Amino acid sequence: MTRHGCVIKAEVNQTPYRRWFSSPATLDKVTEAPSTPLPATITYPIAERLNLVEQIHGREVADPYRWLEDTSDPRTEAWSQAQDVLTRSWLDAMPGRARLDARLKELMRTGSVSTPAWRAGRAFFTRRGPEQDHPVVMVRETDGTERVLLDVSALDPSGRTTLDAWSPSLEGERLAYQVSVGGDEHSLLHVVDVGSGEHIEGPIDRCRYSQIGWLPGGEEFYFVRQLDPSTLPEDEKLFHRRVWRHRVGTNPDTDINVHGDGLGHTYYYGLNVSQDGRWLVVNGSPSTMRHDSVWIADLHGDGELKPIVLSDAGVRCEAFVARDGKLYLHTSLDAPRFRLCVADPANPTEWTELIAEEPDSVLDGVRWLNGDLVVLRTRHAVSELHLHDATGAHKQVIPLPGTGSLHGMSVVDARTPHDQDTLWFGWTDFVTPQSVFRFSKASGETVLHEAAPGRVELPAVTTQQIAYTSKDGTTVHMFVVSGEQQPDLPRPALLTGYGGFAIGRGPGYSATTLAWVEAGGVWVHVSLRGGDEEGEEWHVAGMRANKQNVFDDFHAAAERLIRDGWTTPQQLAIMGGSNGGLLVGAALTQRPELYAAVVCSAPLLDMVRYEKFLLGRLWAEEYGSASVPEELGWLLSYSPYHRVEADVEYPSVLFTVFESDSRVDPNHARKMCAALQHASTSDPAKHPVLIRRETEVGHAGRSVSRTVALAVDQLTFLANATGMEL
Repeated sequence: MTRHGCVIKAEVNQTPYRRWFSSPATLDKVTEAPSTPLPATITYPIAERLNLVEQIHGREVADPYRWLEDTSDPRTEAWSQAQDVLTRSWLDAMPGRARLDARLKELMRTGSVSTPAWRAGRAFFTRRGPEQDHPVVMVRETDGTERVLLDVSALDPSGRTTLDAWSPSLEGERLAYQVSVGGDEHSLLHVVDVGSGEHIEGPIDRCRYSQIGWLPGGEEFYFVRQLDPSTLPEDEKLFHRRVWRHRVGTNPDTDINVHGDGLGHTYYYGLNVSQDGRWLVVNGSPSTMRHDSVWIADLHGDGELKPIVLSDAGVRCEAFVARDGKLYLHTSLDAPRFRLCVADPANPTEWTELIAEEPDSVLDGVRWLNGDLVVLRTRHAVSELHLHDATGAHKQVIPLPGTGSLHGMSVVDARTPHDQDTLWFGWTDFVTPQSVFRFSKASGETVLHEAAPGRVELPAVTTQQIAYTSKDGTTVHMFVVSGEQQPDLPRPALLTGYGGFAIGRGPGYSATTLAWVEAGGVWVHVSLRGGDEEGEEWHVAGMRANKQNVFDDFHAAAERLIRDGWTTPQQLAIMGGSNGGLLVGAALTQRPELYAAVVCSAPLLDMVRYEKFLLGRLWAEEYGSASVPEELGWLLSYSPYHRVEADVEYPSVLFTVFESDSRVDPNHARKMCAALQHASTSDPAKHPVLIRRETEVGHAGRSVSRTVALAVDQLTFLANATGMEL
């Protein structure tokens, strides 16, 4: 019998899980260094357990590890350092690390290439070669020659600097770019001359998440910048953004404050300027819930930003003025699966529906293409492209390379004399690294424009999308990647998902996915409620009072995989990050018998106090707020930290956190780790609870080498817990 109370058949831990490690020629030379045996016993670092119980809206809420919120507390640092030693002693002793590291590096050697941005005949794009740690901004001149314009690895050989964003001027003569250091995402803005590479200005600080709207001539642009934090209350220093107009080369403290005064301090803004420089469109939202406000200004007139739609309407809306002079609005207003409307920018509140909502797909984006409109739709998270004429009438389905995901669409600008009828788009699927294709209206064909630069021997895998029924009868879809089309025997499975903030994920190339499957496992991604795979109603069905639907969808996926014979509870691992970390944290506390191992990365776990840290207050519209009695009830019903119970056999758990994370505070994982180490009755030498932390890296962007190092630790931990031999 196992700790789950089921008998495992003898064959499940035999060699079928070892297929790929003897196949790629490049790995035959990898010699696994003798490893230290896994510890026979584990003693967890002592964590003082406080008798701290608060009365909140008449409820008793315990918080025994609140002291772990304070990084300045010597006890927190001592506890963290002791956990570091314990975690490394465990992870470094796991067999197969060297071969897994080599294979992940090989699978990452594909590199990547982005969709080009066209400016006056020049093409700007990023490319990451097989040996590069970060993507490089390239420029292709009108004669076809290419050169490096910006390489952050050259700017900072330590690898700590990441490229956050970049934007060429309308004439293609200047490039604004943003970088951040150590993962903090506090972007610094610079401008360089494209022709000479000369640094023109910067750094301009406080430009986190800023878009750039260049004006004709390249002397001025609109951007988003925070107010000086020294002038703000302590708990508002991460907020208070404004839209500014800046003249290149001048002191940014003298910039013109265009928009944001008088609105909520948590507002985030985006912006775009029409190619003729006449129209400025600003969108804003008071939270990540994306109840959008949109304003427009005639820069050839009074320049006043006037509202098109306000966040009180409770809808999502994006708008832009195209080269034909019309205002296009991509919106969920009266259309939870989205529709496209059009208006005269001089009369922006009088909309005409151009392309209607469809009942079984989501309208995800649009590009104006030489008088026609290219519409991106997703059907159960799989991308489609359609061509419509200026009246909205459907003309044709644009052929795509296969079943996958489209990332970014671009067309040439008015100053580029060629390819006016061509669309470029990024493409990926489970076995295709991100490449760029182009479609021509003249030929009606889609052809490869540029493949990912690296050539790698890929494993033979099968991919499929399976529909299943959740607890309440809702149909949910999941992608299954495996070595076999049908289950041949139960195998180690890795189940993942996100389920929040209207964020969806379709098929995409992943070195970790392929390495896991190649080793004999099954990889599964679920399109959970809370995402946008089926539109805004799908999002709403997994948020606030409905959050339990997300976890029910996840549990139902696990049960379906077991019922179909793909895996067993003793072989089923789960992994998620950020909101996905909340997902797997809830899963392990609600159904500990269903899962063998958990990787919980940069997670939200204390749902009573999450609003008090970093960007947490932005998420109250997604989850609910503990300051509201009814909403506190929602949060406590699933808050993983508060659902940890004594005398429960919890699965193996690895928390991975990043000390420079400026979105989710690592204290969530620290507190949850201490709670599980105290409560679990599982043998810690067989089912450990560990926390792995990194410094000088943040929530999102990181170098390839650090990505591989993290994946090696995560996958070897899960492999060990599920019986996969590496």
